[in-house]
Amino acid sequence: MAFQVPALPYGYDALEPYIDRETMLLHHDKHHAAYVSNLNAAIDKHPELAGTGAEELLRDLNKVPEDIRAVVKNNSGGHVNHSMFWQIMGPNRGGSPTGAIADAINKTFGDFAAFKKQFNEAGTKQFGSGWVWLARSADGRLQVLSSPNQDNPISQGLQPVFGNDVWEHAYYLKYQNRRADYLEAWWNVINWEHVNERLSLGIK
Repeated sequence: MAFQVPALPYGYDALEPYIDRETMLLHHDKHHAAYVSNLNAAIDKHPELAGTGAEELLRDLNKVPEDIRAVVKNNSGGHVNHSMFWQIMGPNRGGSPTGAIADAINKTFGDFAAFKKQFNEAGTKQFGSGWVWLARSADGRLQVLSSPNQDNPISQGLQPVFGNDVWEHAYYLKYQNRRADYLEAWWNVINWEHVNERLSLGIK
């Protein structure tokens, strides 16, 4: 079955005033849809890859035929990243983390404030388009990192716990060049309940 854009689990205006309706419409219906369309077109050239999951493609890009490898990296990454992104946000969310993710953050970073500061700084300093992540290594250690374009920590042998999109299309209509303001506002929509589900399920 061809890759598909998942439906938003809330309305386009549900994240206002932090993320505006027009941004969500363009981001989900245009940008994410383009990644899926490009990924399907690439896979169509190599029917032997049909049925391979997007995350599986990213885990070992060397197994992807060279003629479509760059396209698959960019667009499979775009699909995986955004599919996660819509799920880890929601209306009437935000605040301090609870449950397993709170314990993990406190153990690794000292407290939520210290973690948030490090995360926001990494997102602000990411040059050009990209993502900022909280990721987990195979031995269970958490780390903050950023990546360019649609690169995903899966390709580095890491599992993304959650990430924030710092491409300009994610925030420019409302925040213009004020990426730091967007990063700070974003914590008001993070869905800690879903983040904890990702932890409990081994981060799928």
